[in-house]
Amino acid sequence: MLEQVIFFTILLGFLMTVLMSPIFIPFLRRLKFGQSIREEGPKSHQKKTGTPTMGGIMILLSITVTTLVMTNKFSAPTVQTYLLLFVTLGFGLLGFLDDFIKVVMKRNLGLTSKQKLLGQIVISAVFYFIFKQSDFSTEISIPLTDWSFDPGWMYIFIVIFWLVGFSNAVNLTDGLDGLVSGTAAIAFGAFAVLAWSQSQYELSIFSVAVVGAVLGFLVFNAHPAKVFMGDTGSLALGGAIATIAILAKLEIILVIVGGIFVIETLSVILQVISFKTTGKRIFRMSPLHHHYELSGWSEWRVVVTFWTVGLLFAILGIYIEVWV
Repeated sequence: MLEQVIFFTILLGFLMTVLMSPIFIPFLRRLKFGQSIREEGPKSHQKKTGTPTMGGIMILLSITVTTLVMTNKFSAPTVQTYLLLFVTLGFGLLGFLDDFIKVVMKRNLGLTSKQKLLGQIVISAVFYFIFKQSDFSTEISIPLTDWSFDPGWMYIFIVIFWLVGFSNAVNLTDGLDGLVSGTAAIAFGAFAVLAWSQSQYELSIFSVAVVGAVLGFLVFNAHPAKVFMGDTGSLALGGAIATIAILAKLEIILVIVGGIFVIETLSVILQVISFKTTGKRIFRMSPLHHHYELSGWSEWRVVVTFWTVGLLFAILGIYIEVWV
């Protein structure tokens, strides 16, 4: 029964996004919701100017409908499902506002960093309040050991750091055609397996709903992309995967499974620190995917390489948690 639910969840998520895209993409184009490409980026990206963005709306619709329909097929949704959707849609709405300001108000930077951070913190704090009231565990286990600890009331800072950090990490990774779509499908697929191994089937259903949605989106987002997910999609996906990790008590494993997102973020942090302290850059450009582009790699080669590394990280995370 559950295996059928999982299969049809991926299929429904995939088909919903694929079938919406031929209608939604021209609609975005007519509204002139085209992406503005930053001038300091790789010159090859300038030809992408005007490609419809905010395609993350399709991903969010697919995830929401698929999750609710298929969870009800298996059993009545619990607070887990509603927390997942709350964070996903909350961060998605924040990303939508950011995209809307960029493409409609023609302000390429969108929301200010302070506005975005405040919104992320508020959503994370509300999530924690509901999480705490629902008596979920705040204990954190250390992989490869029998040691665990409970930070108590300080867990709210871990929740905020994880949700804000990973939503921004996925957002930073979204710089090449199909890069986030593929790496997200792999990471969420890994968490579907991990949640299944814990018998947390609602988390598995949600995870595979995301896999189906982003794979459907990838059909139109692969190079050369016909649509971008924008912050609407990337912030939502980052918040969603962090929420799964928190609910499944796999906070540390997320650092491994989401290794690509962590590396991309670290490349930006190291670049900024190096430039501000020494005046020199470590990479040709950050995030890291742009460094390889400017080193002569084709966009497709960078994306496929990052997908492969992401898959290795996912396998390593599953191995550590399930088999070690």
